[in-house]
Amino acid sequence: MFGWEYPPHVFGGLATANFGISEGLYAQGDIETTLCLPHPFGDEDRTYANIVAMNCVPVAYRDVDYNYVEQRIGKIMSPDLYYKLREHIYADFNYMNVNDLGAFDFAGGYPSNLHEEINNYSIIAGVVARAIDFDIIHAHDWLTFPAGIHAKQITGKPLCIHVHATDFDRSRGKVNPTVYAIEKDGMDKADCIMCVSELTRQTVINQYHQPPSKVFTVHNAVYPLKKEIADMPRPCHKDKEKVVTFLGRLTMQKGPEYFVEAANMVLHRTHNIRFCMAGSGDMMEQMISLVAERGIADRFHFPGFMRGNEVYECLKSSDVYVMPSVSEPFGISPLEAMQCGTPTIISKQSGCAEILDNCIKVDYWDIHAMADAIYSICNNDSLFDYLSIEGKREVDQITWEKVGKWIRELYLRTLGW
Repeated sequence: MFGWEYPPHVFGGLATANFGISEGLYAQGDIETTLCLPHPFGDEDRTYANIVAMNCVPVAYRDVDYNYVEQRIGKIMSPDLYYKLREHIYADFNYMNVNDLGAFDFAGGYPSNLHEEINNYSIIAGVVARAIDFDIIHAHDWLTFPAGIHAKQITGKPLCIHVHATDFDRSRGKVNPTVYAIEKDGMDKADCIMCVSELTRQTVINQYHQPPSKVFTVHNAVYPLKKEIADMPRPCHKDKEKVVTFLGRLTMQKGPEYFVEAANMVLHRTHNIRFCMAGSGDMMEQMISLVAERGIADRFHFPGFMRGNEVYECLKSSDVYVMPSVSEPFGISPLEAMQCGTPTIISKQSGCAEILDNCIKVDYWDIHAMADAIYSICNNDSLFDYLSIEGKREVDQITWEKVGKWIRELYLRTLGW
C-alpha cells in the first residue's frame, strides 16, 4: 500500500482515512498490509500495518556498516530490511541527490518541490516492489499513483487506486493539467478504482472517462472514540452564549466565505452566538478581513490549525458544527462532530451527505438556509437534543471494519480469487 501521510502526523483527511483503512483491513484477519510512507517519524502506530520508510530505502549502493545504519535509521526501519532492499537496486541513481545511505530525503507533508518528491517516491517503489512479496497494490491519491503504476509494471500484480479527491474538487474546476494527467494515468492503468463517494465516482467516470464497471464507491468511516475523548464533558451552554464551529482547511474548496456570510445573517437576528473558524490555509487573511468588513469580529475566533485531542475538545465545546464545502469528496469531520454529540450542518455537495440522515443538509451557496439552520439549532433545545442523540447513534454504526470488509471483497474480485 502506497500512502503519503499517517497519524499522528496529520496534514489533512488523507492520514485519517489511510489509518482507518489499515485498521479495517487488519480486522478482517487474513490481510497483511505493507504500508509505504515517504517520511515516517517512528511514533506511528504499527499495529495494523508494516511501515516501510521510503526515505530509508537505498536507490544507490552505499557500503555502510550495520551499526551505522542502525544508528541512522533504527528508530524507523530495521537495518536488516535496509540491506534486503539494497540488493534490489535496479539502476544507477548516483547522479541524483541521495544521502549517505543512498536514499532520498523527504520533507514530510506537501513541500514546494512536491512533484520532485512524487517522482522520487515512484523510483523507490521500484526497489520495494522487487524486494517484498505481495498479491495486490493499493495506491492512495495522485501523489502515489506513479508509484503504484511502477510497482504494477515491474511485478504484473493488479493495481487498486483510492481516489480521496480529484483536482476538480481541489480547484473548483480550474484543473491543474499536470495533476490531471497524473490522476488520469493512474486511473487508466488501474484494475480497480475505489472512490470515497458516489459523487467522486461520477467525477471519475465523467471527467476522467473511466468505465463504470471498474469504479466503486467505498465510503469512509470513523474510529470509535478513545475513552479519554468519550469521557470529555460537553459544556452546557443553556442560557449562555452558543458556539458554532467551522473546522477545516481555509481554502476555496471548503467554502469558508459562506460560513462567514451565514454567520453575519445569524448575528443580525441574535447576538448570543460566537463563531469559531478553526484551521489554516490560503484564505485565512481573506476570511479575517471579511469578518472585519461585516463588523462581526467581536463574535469570531480564529484559533488556527488543530490536531489530536484539540479537535475533539473544540467539537465537544460546540453547539453546532458546519461544513459548507463547495466540493467535498467525502468529509470525515462531520462524522467526528456527530460522534461528539454535536449537531451538524453539511453541504449537499459533500460525499458524506450520501450516508448521513441525522444532520441538516443545505446547498453550500444557500447562506439563508445555512443561517436558518444555525439559528434553529441554537434556539430550539428539542432540535439540538434530537440531532445530538440520533446523530451520535447513527455515526457509531459507520465503522472502518465494515469498510475493510468491502475493500477485501474488491481485492478478491480484482485478483479473480
